[in-house]
Amino acid sequence: MASLPTGSLESLRARNSRLVIDVLRRQGAVSRAEIARQTGLSRSTVSSLVTDLQDTGLVHEREPDASRRGPEGGRPGVLVALDQSAGALVGIDFGHDHVSVAIANLGYEILAERTIEIEVDDAAAESLDAAAALALEELKGAGVEIARVLGAGVGIPGPVDRKTGLVRSQPILPSWVGLDPVAEMQDRLGVRVHIDNDANVGALGECTFGAGQGHRVVAYVRLSAGIGLGMVFDGVPFRGAHGIAGEIGHVLVDPNGPICRCGNRGCLETLVAGPALCELLRRSHGELTVAQLLQRAEENDPGCRRVVQDAGRVIGRALADVCNYLNPDAIVIGGQLATAGELLMEPLTAAIEQFALPAAAEGVSVLPGVLHERAEVLGALALAGANSAEALTVQVNTMSQTRRST
Repeated sequence: MASLPTGSLESLRARNSRLVIDVLRRQGAVSRAEIARQTGLSRSTVSSLVTDLQDTGLVHEREPDASRRGPEGGRPGVLVALDQSAGALVGIDFGHDHVSVAIANLGYEILAERTIEIEVDDAAAESLDAAAALALEELKGAGVEIARVLGAGVGIPGPVDRKTGLVRSQPILPSWVGLDPVAEMQDRLGVRVHIDNDANVGALGECTFGAGQGHRVVAYVRLSAGIGLGMVFDGVPFRGAHGIAGEIGHVLVDPNGPICRCGNRGCLETLVAGPALCELLRRSHGELTVAQLLQRAEENDPGCRRVVQDAGRVIGRALADVCNYLNPDAIVIGGQLATAGELLMEPLTAAIEQFALPAAAEGVSVLPGVLHERAEVLGALALAGANSAEALTVQVNTMSQTRRST
């Protein structure tokens, strides 16, 4: 039987290494037998790959819990785990009026985190420069060399064309149109960059670290200056063919309603986003910020409470359709308006129960987000982490080849 060419063997080994690393990244400390079960690789292959990873310093052994029994009642096998200090991850969240950066090790332990205020929508180049400078500054402060960074995850407040990588939304991010944000950030940082819209990275954040943990099909709703929907199926964001999936803020609610920035009338965002709610109160309450509106609602101001409750009903009606279309087992409510708590959640949940199919409504848990304003930057870290297995594999192959040549 003819043997595989050397290049094919190396490619196969790299693929198998990536499978092992991905299990270790997701599961933490596991036995070699469990790695074999999850990857479908033979135990001898797993053992050989783990040895390579140990030789390069990326994996170490850990003694099992002595109180636990093995599968046949014997002593449990030795566990292996990634060395969390073997690499670092960068998360960057571009909001409409801020940039947030977080630095973490491979175990998602936060090493540094910081937010600055900056106008993002109309100042793309300046925002990208500021984000890169902030990331490099925080890496330096955390004592992390750029060579150790396996990748950066980036969330932006608008859709990215999945085929071209370009920002296409003139009404939402006018100065970003035609930009390739991945290439722009890679040029500035010198590391691999992975990008998604802010609702999807917020969904990843809540699914990885927050209220969405343990759920298979999660819809994350971000209620702030705009309204977005991020969807995660079995840990993977659903983006649609061109990256436009989840633009629930532009679902038609009132055909005779206000003109939206997208050019249509009566989009959900024009009626229940934070600025729209403040505009409803301008005649009776004067100029308000969203934070002031929510504070007055908490203090039992009847007008402020009314607009929040009405918003909950309208949002819930739109989410009832999401339940019918996608049948999520969890809907997580995040963003600034979510801090209104039960004042928003009660009418929102009631509208879902009223307008969704009974089976869809009964099968979904409607949950408040727990990460609040950090959901997007932590989700950006999760995005970087989800793509770190490939970068780690490159490290392993490079180290192994260097070791063999010497």
